Amino acid sequence: MRITGVIRERSEGGPSDRIASKAGQDAPSKKVSSAREGDGIGAGERSSRSQGGSFAPMDGGREGFALAHLRSKRLLYPFAAIVGQEKMKRALILNAINPSIGGVLIRGQKGTAKSTAVRGLAEVLPGIEVVTSCRFGCDPGDGENLCWECAERLKEGILPTEVRPMRVVDLPVGATEDRVVGSLDMERALRGGERAFEPGVLAEANRGILYVDEINLLDDYVVDALLDAAAMGMNVVEREGVSASHPASFIIVGSMNPEEGELRPQLLDRIALQVEVEGISDVEQRVEIIERSNRFASDPAKFRKEFEVEANRLTNRIVAAKKALPRASCGRGELLKIAKISVEFGVDGHRADIMIERAARTNAAFEGRVRVENGDIVAAAEMVLPHRMRKTPFDDGEFSPERLRSMVA
Repeated sequence: MRITGVIRERSEGGPSDRIASKAGQDAPSKKVSSAREGDGIGAGERSSRSQGGSFAPMDGGREGFALAHLRSKRLLYPFAAIVGQEKMKRALILNAINPSIGGVLIRGQKGTAKSTAVRGLAEVLPGIEVVTSCRFGCDPGDGENLCWECAERLKEGILPTEVRPMRVVDLPVGATEDRVVGSLDMERALRGGERAFEPGVLAEANRGILYVDEINLLDDYVVDALLDAAAMGMNVVEREGVSASHPASFIIVGSMNPEEGELRPQLLDRIALQVEVEGISDVEQRVEIIERSNRFASDPAKFRKEFEVEANRLTNRIVAAKKALPRASCGRGELLKIAKISVEFGVDGHRADIMIERAARTNAAFEGRVRVENGDIVAAAEMVLPHRMRKTPFDDGEFSPERLRSMVA
């Protein structure tokens, strides 16, 4: 096998398509780490940024649900066992069904299951097909957005594939730029013939879920990197005339406590949905939370088994919704309602309209319908509009659910 690097020499016109390689030198292929072979453990042990315990069924069913988690060092609290917080769970599920919606921001008090829900989501999602041993989890069915390594392999024949679980990758608030976007080893790059690019968090999160706890505390350079990758679906790293790029399409999920500061406006606008979570006031539900927490703490494996049927049912609904989504439609009458809502609530630009339509269609597909109804529009608008009505960071706007419902009645 000829060794190829990620070195792309840049001319005055920008990066060329030529990938530099060490001419005439062959070397045996290197073994890929187990985290990239789909066992979901290695990445989590190397770094706390990747949730090694986040497994998903390989075939869209629940077979192997408990076994997969027993192989990990950490058993996750089941997504299906979370009490209440229905809007938060719905927002996460809609993004999992249709990643083009654009992510979700979860705002709320401490101890309201924000992190638990995000990390538990992956286990109820179907697995994804990837190119075997690809460091970036390339989609074998998307020939236009392959990494340079898979593009080279494709020239030699059909790409081998495998199914791996959906991943939840953590982006630490204090992560360095190189850890986020990846790093180029300039010394090795100039020597040529060696793999000069070390992938970062954006590579790990490709085609998965990128979770940022305390997203409002991110440094500006990390926010800029996220915005660039989200806009292009690619991550580009450039150092001293050398550049490397790879696909970076992910579902961004952020959580924050508004008492610790607001989110940067540019990033807030790019995240499609927002949900507010707070402690549950119903006494019976609070008791149920305590009881479930105690059962999980005493015997996690047994507790998880209690929710296998419910988790299986949810997975099947998600798989069915993914298949139905291309057929889900929003009639012109519904589109007029969406446009009127955005105008009446005074949101800037047109992004809100587009996101409401996408979320409404996805909600309809999840509910087993192929036609958007008023309830879908209301559900979507309640998650899209509130944070777009703020004219200043501390302005809560004047969003009124009652007014919204009257407009689509």
